[in-house]
Amino acid sequence: MGRYETVFRAAAEDPETFWLRAAEAVDWEAAPTRALDSSRAPFHRWYPDGRLNVCYNAVDRHVEAGRGEQPALVYDSPVTGTRRTYTYARLRDEVAAFAGALTGLGVGRGDRVVIYMPMIPEAAVAMLACARIGAVHSVVFGGFAPPELAVRIDDAAPKVVVSASCGIEGRRLIPYKPLLDQAIELAGHRPEKRVIVQRPQERAELGPDDLDWADLVATAPAAPCVPVAATDPLYILYTSGTTGKPKGVVRDCGGYAVALLWSMGAVYDVGAGETMFTGSDVGWVVGHSYIVYGPLLAGATTVLYEGKPVGTPDAGQFWRVAAEYGVKTMFTAPTAFRAIRKEDPKGTLAAGYDLSRLRYLFLAGERLDPETYHWASALLDIPVIDHWWQTETGWPIVANPVGIEAAPVRPGSPTRPLPGWDVRVLDPSGQPVPPGTDGAIVVRLPLPPGALPTLWNDDARFVGSYLSAYDGYYLTGDSGHIDEDGYVYVMGRTDDVINVAGHRLSTGSMEEVLATHPDVAECAVIGVADTLKGQVPRGLVVLKAGTVRESAEVEAELVRLVRERIGAVASLKDVAVVPALPKTRSGKILRKTMRGIADGLDEPIPSTVDDPNVIETLRPVLRRPEQQA
Repeated sequence: MGRYETVFRAAAEDPETFWLRAAEAVDWEAAPTRALDSSRAPFHRWYPDGRLNVCYNAVDRHVEAGRGEQPALVYDSPVTGTRRTYTYARLRDEVAAFAGALTGLGVGRGDRVVIYMPMIPEAAVAMLACARIGAVHSVVFGGFAPPELAVRIDDAAPKVVVSASCGIEGRRLIPYKPLLDQAIELAGHRPEKRVIVQRPQERAELGPDDLDWADLVATAPAAPCVPVAATDPLYILYTSGTTGKPKGVVRDCGGYAVALLWSMGAVYDVGAGETMFTGSDVGWVVGHSYIVYGPLLAGATTVLYEGKPVGTPDAGQFWRVAAEYGVKTMFTAPTAFRAIRKEDPKGTLAAGYDLSRLRYLFLAGERLDPETYHWASALLDIPVIDHWWQTETGWPIVANPVGIEAAPVRPGSPTRPLPGWDVRVLDPSGQPVPPGTDGAIVVRLPLPPGALPTLWNDDARFVGSYLSAYDGYYLTGDSGHIDEDGYVYVMGRTDDVINVAGHRLSTGSMEEVLATHPDVAECAVIGVADTLKGQVPRGLVVLKAGTVRESAEVEAELVRLVRERIGAVASLKDVAVVPALPKTRSGKILRKTMRGIADGLDEPIPSTVDDPNVIETLRPVLRRPEQQA
């Protein structure tokens, strides 16, 4: 057996020993004597008798080990022309000060703090400060509109919200404070205080419940690390749900710390003193795991980048970052590289930078198309590694673990399951399918450390959403197959969640918004293939009888409505008024059929369709101009 097979078998045959040994890399206030508690299955818990502090493991212990002057976090913002380096000692001091400020506001162990911020260092500081005092943070992506933020505030019920005066999207400045004010007006829960980082590009007008970050930390005493149970929640991260209501994924402290620290070496081959650049946002799971917690737990240097991969000022920004900071491992979404390739197809800009220290490019968040894989591989002459995981899992399920043993790359596959993940493909009856046959991708329970133990205040939804389809398995919501060599191929979602530039978004949520328009009788939103973003949403609406307004006017209003209710992140720019939607005889809208037509497939008309003429009428609407011929 190769090293991968040896490690994988060890984790499968004796997970208790495997994960207790992995836990030895973490500093514990009380080391666990057990790895897994399944006494309340399917609510499995890892390290039930362990106590630790995740912030201490991510920051303080590296200072105490004599590496206080090593860079911990590098802030690089081409949109503001700012570059700033935080050593581990400086990061510890800033985190301790803000933790003290939160404590002064009455925030303690188990209290929630919502963080609604752009990609600035204070976002990471706020996350770590919550972890330091045992509070539970919930980061909300800054691209979400007030109604989406309000839903999350109501569900998390935070004592404090931390935000900033503004964010910057390309050349556009976005005031955050008015968005936060609107969200709190919409929400039923009212946070006690709001802490605002005043940015020089736009200062916010503060109200009676608002506090200036700088003023607050100036007089705050440094807070010590508070040990908590390994099973205590570290954070809540909301992900799209098929009903439109977001699901609050809970991440525990002990299992997450162990899994992330293990993955930094095993998957990404990054250790203490080395640099990782993850081009994502702290509002997503990738930002939580591999901008903030993973690299810092490993004692590495992490780059927090504010801006887009192109246009700030050119498509060479990722190469500049890699060269300037000696990046060993880069991680981003395929969309970023499709954008870079579009602007600089020959890779001319990369040639202007010294990329000799860049060893790996990891891509995830959406399916890696072969063209992007081959382009990046030829340009960089380093391993370009697709890997697959989810908000719910916290770290990769399937990857090429270069820190254990690199496997031959097969374009289209994120390679093989990582140790700890028992991945299967099942047919609708729950039976395993033969190699190469598509089916539902599932993971046998219990899930390894770091994966969600439940949903916030909703055990029933956790079971119903993930564990009820197949007894003893976690339903990933993705379909695909496993070949005879164990390589996994993820082909697409089986629910209404689509992947827009690596962001998981619910088409059901968009349909709910469209349906509120007074002229809309019924609607459907489907995800269609896009060469740059992977998928984009397309809306189809049927107007109420008697509506006399121009279709173009209604379509424009619907695009604006989704942007206002969900945010620009939804990327819904294409809404078409149609005479009717295709349905089965029982009234179910044929979304899969419409997706196939929109993607240029020779989609057959289902035998269950109520009126085949409706589909034929929609073909020219659904197909892009280049497909019409």
